[in-house]
Amino acid sequence: MKALLALLLLLALPALAVEPNERLADPALEARARALSRGLRCLVCRNESIDESHADLAHDVRVLLRERLSAGDSDTAAIRFITDRYGDFVLLDPPLKTSTMVLWMAPPALLVVAFGGVLLAARRRRAPPAPLTAEEQARLATLLKGQE
Repeated sequence: MKALLALLLLLALPALAVEPNERLADPALEARARALSRGLRCLVCRNESIDESHADLAHDVRVLLRERLSAGDSDTAAIRFITDRYGDFVLLDPPLKTSTMVLWMAPPALLVVAFGGVLLAARRRRAPPAPLTAEEQARLATLLKGQE
């Protein structure tokens, strides 16, 4: 029983970021705001959504989002308003366009370069050593005779 209670408390932790004074009276509007805020990045925390973040800026963006939704904006219009203000970086899943192409193409390009480097290193390891020249063979024979 205690384990179940602990699990339920852990599941509720992300919900603690949204403060009671931020919540909207209309449950449907609040649900829309929560769904949208899960897709917006906290610009302070970087890898958290504003729904999970306790940063002051995340609080400000949550309030701004709720103001836009209360004013009658559609989901798309509210997100567009926030991206116009903070840029595409505020989206946890940024759109694929020219300005974000580096963000989308860098990981696969780095993976291809790393794979090419591994293949090149493997090829160099498998290559047989070059045969000894006549001069090197004579020197080797001299060195081996000196050890006997």
